[in-house]
Amino acid sequence: MTAKEIRQAFLSFFESKQHHVVPSAPIVVKNDPTLMFTNAGMNQFKDLFLGEAAIKYSRVADTQRCLRVSGKHNDLEEVGIDTYHHTMFEMLGNWSFGDYFKKEAIAWSWELLTEVYKIPKEKLYVTYFEGDEKEGLEKDQEAYDLWKQYVDESHILPGNKKDNFWEMGDTGPCGPCSEIHVDCRTDEEKALVDGATLVNADHPQVIEIWNNVFMQFNRLKNGSLQSLPSKHVDTGMGFERLVRVLQEKTSNYDTDVFQPMIQFIAEKSGIKYGADEKTDIAMRVMADHIRAISFVIADGQLPSNNKAGYVIRRILRRAVRYAYTFLNFKEPFLNQLVPLLSEQFKGVFDELISQQDFVQKVVLEEEVSFLRTLGNGIELLDEYLEYLEDVQSFLKNSPEKGWPNISMEEIVTYDTHQINKLLYNYSKHIESGIAMPLSGGFRFIEFEGFLDGQINYNNALNLLIEYTKFLPAFIGFKLYDTFGFPKDLTELILRENGYNFHENGFNVYMNIQKNRSRAATAIDTGDWITVNTEDQSEFVGYDDLEIETEILKYRKVKAKGKEQYQIVLRQTPFYAESGGQVGDTGRLEDHSRQFWVDITDTKKENGLTVHFTDILPDNLEGKFWAVVDEDKRILTEDNHSATHLLHAALKQVLGKQVNQKGSLVNADYLRFDFSHFAKVTDEELAQIEVIVNQKIRQNIKLKEQRNVPYQDAIESGVTALFGEKYGDFVRMITFDDHFSKELCGGTHVKATGQIGSFKITSESAVAAGVRRIEAITADKAEQFFLDQRKELGQLKALLNGSKDLSASVQALLDENSKLKKEIEKSTIERVNTLKHEIVHHVRGINGVNLIAKHIDLQSAEAIKNLAFSLKDMVDNLFLVFTTEIDGKPGITVMLSDYLVTKGLNASNIVRELGKEIQGGGGGQPFYATAGGKNPAGLKVVLEKAESFIPSN
Repeated sequence: MTAKEIRQAFLSFFESKQHHVVPSAPIVVKNDPTLMFTNAGMNQFKDLFLGEAAIKYSRVADTQRCLRVSGKHNDLEEVGIDTYHHTMFEMLGNWSFGDYFKKEAIAWSWELLTEVYKIPKEKLYVTYFEGDEKEGLEKDQEAYDLWKQYVDESHILPGNKKDNFWEMGDTGPCGPCSEIHVDCRTDEEKALVDGATLVNADHPQVIEIWNNVFMQFNRLKNGSLQSLPSKHVDTGMGFERLVRVLQEKTSNYDTDVFQPMIQFIAEKSGIKYGADEKTDIAMRVMADHIRAISFVIADGQLPSNNKAGYVIRRILRRAVRYAYTFLNFKEPFLNQLVPLLSEQFKGVFDELISQQDFVQKVVLEEEVSFLRTLGNGIELLDEYLEYLEDVQSFLKNSPEKGWPNISMEEIVTYDTHQINKLLYNYSKHIESGIAMPLSGGFRFIEFEGFLDGQINYNNALNLLIEYTKFLPAFIGFKLYDTFGFPKDLTELILRENGYNFHENGFNVYMNIQKNRSRAATAIDTGDWITVNTEDQSEFVGYDDLEIETEILKYRKVKAKGKEQYQIVLRQTPFYAESGGQVGDTGRLEDHSRQFWVDITDTKKENGLTVHFTDILPDNLEGKFWAVVDEDKRILTEDNHSATHLLHAALKQVLGKQVNQKGSLVNADYLRFDFSHFAKVTDEELAQIEVIVNQKIRQNIKLKEQRNVPYQDAIESGVTALFGEKYGDFVRMITFDDHFSKELCGGTHVKATGQIGSFKITSESAVAAGVRRIEAITADKAEQFFLDQRKELGQLKALLNGSKDLSASVQALLDENSKLKKEIEKSTIERVNTLKHEIVHHVRGINGVNLIAKHIDLQSAEAIKNLAFSLKDMVDNLFLVFTTEIDGKPGITVMLSDYLVTKGLNASNIVRELGKEIQGGGGGQPFYATAGGKNPAGLKVVLEKAESFIPSN
């Protein structure tokens, strides 16, 4: 069976068992603060397991694309090295929400594997939860008894909590699970070792392919378990592993899921797959990583330097690095795999083929950028390796290998206080560092090492020499963190040059960074406390901005040291942040309307509308008035509706290929990101503005359609955003059937005339292939035009009421340019006159020609030119000028090259003299300047200048 046939067989099988087949959710997660990417098939059903959304279908089947490269599911470093780890993978799943349970799940999984896919029964092993005394959990006897109907008892194995008790996270739904493993070894290997001993032992040929999770409990904040009101089934079968088993391969990468791409890479590189393990790994890495990269970009997440964007950039750079190092792809190549991948998933995940050009261009630009980084990183690393060679030479040539006749005080003087710190820390068994003089400066060298008992300088020095065979950890981490240089490439280059990577030190830096990041984003969330029972909350904010309601539940959260409360209401008019629109704010008033708490924000969490407050109402069980801040909501709606008009105008002016890639809509402005690979010209921006304002003046009425079947909406020509999760029924927002028609859950104006006017304030690049427009509407646009009018009036007044401002300003610029040239000419003449006057007033002191004079020039450049002219005219020159420009005192020091070789330094001198004018400065050894704020000190500067001339 081909991969496509295997996938379809799974979906068809569960359709025959009355399951509703649903599409994959986007791989990029929105409205869930606990997840960055979809990392399991159950993610899109989280709200159903939590009881926070209505169950439309009690039986569901799907294939979900997942990504595991961060958090506890971080498999990135194994990907490509072994035969079964992946970044992006498909998870085939069948689900029961309060419908069937263990009996059906076990029977159907066995039926599919053995009767449809024809996997020999003797190859399969199953596991069940053995119980956990500490948790008070009994053995899953029911699952064991059910499996005995199909499987020999020797192939039914107990599993501990780690392997056979599945949990969503620290809190939330959980339950025992039953895994199915398959033994793909040869008959000869099976005869030597019993397959039962290799289950869950990370054997590459004895692998898990399916997991049946039986959701029975809810994990509370205190760690205790409570039974769920309904029991659910959550299953997942790794598609890539299943294909490998059915196609009888020893590696996932040998199947038709990956081989088309691997063979394409082999052909283009001129290297046969299977010829060498290093090149094989490189091809596997590329074939795997392009899948994750492409789908994440297609779902709306672009590579960047933070959060989800950084994760995908890191994956992309790992692929490029393997291609560069092992396959000799010195030019961008990874992007060429996108069309092949798009065709492979045609009819399965069509969002990729519909955005193929955009995805390919983004990957190309990222490749171009990183290939430059690779070159820079290699150059930087080479420089550091030279430093290490210098250090080793310095240490090996030190007097008597350890300065045995030099006291501690002398060592401190010789190599700074760092040596003292070094030896002290050796005695305390901790890490520290040492500064070594190199090329007139210092290079920081890290090390680790231990000395027991009395300090021994010779041992310390020998350890340092050994240590300099390692690249300092902070340098390795800097290459990785600041320059995006892959750690494994650093290790490779070091090995080739006879050096080692400081793994322990690198991990210390990495952990410091991770801990800092965790501390910045840590959220301590309490359990929900029920006030009133209700199946779910209802949003009514499309029609009402104020309603009477009740509190269903609340919880306390703590983030960044601040405590807040989250409240769920029975009915709410508050719009929760989503789709780029910010969450509503307002008040929750008690029934008497005498007391209230402020709603500071509203967000979605797994489909649940959560209201943020700093304090709780006194009586939680009473009736409340939920009141949205109407002014803020209206201004936000103006900007949101304007983004729809802008999107349509962009398509009209720039082309139909333009697609939204992100937005922010609040009461003050709108921000709209869109796919486009060129700067939008001023003429195009003006045209876009005209179109949007025309639509505003036409006062087009909003056409809002709720609960439209998704397929009907798509067939009507509506614009759907890539990366958004749409249900079976959607909401359509239309402003003129022939202009703007989009799927949108946000709030909007009743007619476009409410927007007032629209003004673009900026256009810029955001990422490869993505541009950003920021704009204002309504009162902000009105204020903008008033400010412009006021500024224009002031300009006219300055120009004596000129009717042609452009001509008047141009005349002023021309006149200014003419005057500048005249001043420059006059200044040159003044400098020529001064230098001939000054050269006759040189004072000879101890063989040095001193010029110390106050100069009346109003140009720093002119003063500099005068100083350099005198340097050419006067031997052994020691020059000190004082100046005062616009009331600010200044000092200039110029030294002849001969005096510099004798140890004088203009930079040091000017810093000392600068103290007299309450200022400071610096420069080069032969020329330096200083500024200050005390003109009265200039006289002292000239008197003090002579004191710097050395005596004979």
